[in-house]
Amino acid sequence: MSLALCAHHDLSRDNTLGLPCRAERFVAPAGRDELREALDLVQREGWPLTLLGGGSNLILPSWLPGLVVRPALRDWWLEEGEGGCVHVHAEAAVVWHELVMALAARGLWGTENLALIPGHCGAAPIQNIGAYGVELSDVIEAVHLVHLDDGREAILAPQACAFGYRDSIFKGALEGRVVITRLVLRLSRIPRPRLGYGDLAGRVGASPSALEVAEAVCAIRREKLPDPAVLGNAGSFFKNPLVAADLAGKLVDAHPTMPHFPQPDGRVKLAAGWLIDQCGLKGWRQGHFGVHERQALVLVHFGGGSALELLDFAGRVADSVRERFGVTLAREPRLAAPARIFPALT
Repeated sequence: MSLALCAHHDLSRDNTLGLPCRAERFVAPAGRDELREALDLVQREGWPLTLLGGGSNLILPSWLPGLVVRPALRDWWLEEGEGGCVHVHAEAAVVWHELVMALAARGLWGTENLALIPGHCGAAPIQNIGAYGVELSDVIEAVHLVHLDDGREAILAPQACAFGYRDSIFKGALEGRVVITRLVLRLSRIPRPRLGYGDLAGRVGASPSALEVAEAVCAIRREKLPDPAVLGNAGSFFKNPLVAADLAGKLVDAHPTMPHFPQPDGRVKLAAGWLIDQCGLKGWRQGHFGVHERQALVLVHFGGGSALELLDFAGRVADSVRERFGVTLAREPRLAAPARIFPALT
C-alpha cells in the first residue's frame, strides 16, 4: 500500500475554530488514484470515514474514529472560451482566497466579491459560499466528484446541485456520499462589477478593476471579522434567517431600523448579526467562547474549549434571539460526523 497513514493525527490546526481534535487515522491523498485507494481501504476495513477540507466551516469533536481523508489535489488552470468567457478549473485543495486574488489579478471577473472567504475549493459548493451580493452558484459551471461507495466519477451541472442560500445537494441527498475533487468556474474578461452591497461602491472608483474590488472586499472584511490565525472562528456562525412576510412586517413595525431584505419567494431575509446585537450579546463571553466584539454574527474561541461547549454557547445565543424576536437561528458550520461507506449493490 502506497498510502501514508498517520495514527492519532492532531487536527487542532486543521480547523479555523482551533478546536482540539485527533483523528484515529489520517491521510492526505495527492491524486485521484490515492483517493480511490483510501476509499477502497475504508470499505475493506469497515472504518468510519470523515472528509476534511480547509476546516473553515466545520465543528470538530475531540476524537474522529476510522479514517480522516483530506484531499491534497492543488492544481488549477484556465480554459479560454468565447466572448470573453474563461473557464477556471480548480482542484479540491486549492485555497479559495488565493485563487480569487490570482484570478482578479488576471483581470477575470466573477469571484472578486468572494475574496477572503477561508477554506478550500472543494468545500465551496457544499455551503454555496457567498458574500457582498454574490454566491458561488452565480459562477459555477460544473462540480467534479467521486462517489464514495464505488469510486465512480461524475460531473454535476449547476442545476443538479440544488443550490440555495448556504445550501446545496451536498448538504442533502449527497451528504456523506461523495467527495468533490474539482470545480469549474465561469468567469469573464468583460468588466462586470457588482457593487450594490453595503459600502463597497464607496471603496472603489467609477471603473474599478477586478483586483481593486477584491482588495476593497478584503479591507471591509478585515475591519469587521477576526483573523482565524489570531482568534479561532468559523466566520458567520448563524445563517441570516428567512421568515414569513407577516412576521417580518410585525418585526419591522416594532423595530423600524431592523435590516430586512424581501426575497423572490415572498419571504424576508433578516440580519442574524443585528438580531444578536439587539439582544446585547456583542462582546459577551462565557468560558472559552464569546460573541465577537465587532461582528455579532461571529462566535470566537479563546482556546481550551470543546465542540460540546461551543454548541452549548451557540444555543444560548440562539435562545436569546428566539425569546426576544420569535426568530429561530440556524447554525452555519457543519458538525463533523464520520460516515460508514458500504460497497455498492450489484
